[in-house]
Amino acid sequence: MLTGLEAAYTKPALMTQLSTDAPIVVGLSGGVDSAVAAALLVEQGHQVIGITMRLYDAQGSTAASGRCCGPRDITDARKVCDVLDIPFYVVDFADEFQEAVVDDFVDTYLRGHTPNPCIRCNQSIKFTPLLRRARQLGAETLVTGHYARIETDGDRLLLRRGVDRQKDQSYFLFSMPTSELASIQFPLGGYDKDETRKMAERFGLPNATKKDSQEICFVPDGDYAGFVEKAASKRGLSLPIAGDIVTEEGEVVGRHKGVHRYTIGQRRGIGDVKLAGGGPAYVTRLDVPGNRLIVGPAGEAPAPRFTIEGVRWFIEQPRAELETMVQLRHRGAPVAATVFPDGETAVVQLQADAIAAPGQAAVFYDGDTVQGGGWIR
Repeated sequence: MLTGLEAAYTKPALMTQLSTDAPIVVGLSGGVDSAVAAALLVEQGHQVIGITMRLYDAQGSTAASGRCCGPRDITDARKVCDVLDIPFYVVDFADEFQEAVVDDFVDTYLRGHTPNPCIRCNQSIKFTPLLRRARQLGAETLVTGHYARIETDGDRLLLRRGVDRQKDQSYFLFSMPTSELASIQFPLGGYDKDETRKMAERFGLPNATKKDSQEICFVPDGDYAGFVEKAASKRGLSLPIAGDIVTEEGEVVGRHKGVHRYTIGQRRGIGDVKLAGGGPAYVTRLDVPGNRLIVGPAGEAPAPRFTIEGVRWFIEQPRAELETMVQLRHRGAPVAATVFPDGETAVVQLQADAIAAPGQAAVFYDGDTVQGGGWIR
């Protein structure tokens, strides 16, 4: 049973007022953040139901740390629900996860692009299917432990950064279904990680000191290239083979081990490549049809103008160009840019050098408010 709740937190969760009549489903990853989100709701008198997603088979490993939604995490989530004295369910989304996230991860690398499976998971798995299950249990609201905020501005709901910029996860959420914003809450958006840890200890949660997830959950050993090769072989897909590393002028300066092992802007892992100017070599382009890795000096790596696809907007879609700030990777510094919308695509013109890796997301911000984003083509 949960005890000591009256001293558990020092400020109210930054959430829309929730009814205590209808149950609330909390998506539990097994980590400390979602556990604290559930504990806050219990303290406030809500009927809370914990749900954990079974997404993949971690090859029987229960000891791996730094990941989420694995077998050990399901056990940890169950223990949290025991402490909070709330119902606990496990839902199997393994097939959906395989198709929308894992297969996309493999296919994107084989195209010579750099995938972002966490965003794909938020887009296709963590909200719409999970919210559907929540409603089947009579819940109207789904809560997660993301460090982001959903706030009202008149009759509009806005997605904003979490106040802890080191933990802010709004970049990963740009592709979440905007139609479901009214049914989703992020209680931790107004806290920093240290506060969350302290609340977990006061709540007596069993995972209060558990390390944060760092690696991609379905790659147990962190060997992305090896995972892609094994997964592609199981699906009967052709694997990239070794080929030439060349400069933009076509000079062969080395050999690569398969273009799926590299990403634009990469410096390490390309061997002892010598450039004419004597400086370090960076990957500037992947020529998948020609099986070539194109390299050059740092000044050649940035792509100041590029196209994005699968564009989503949290604001009314602009009818003309939009002056904004664009973030190209998690924890990356936003870069001033002009966006030229065209339906589900847009052209992004950066106003400073930055590396835009195909397959990654470009997310637009006005201050701490997410305006929209898309996938770099």
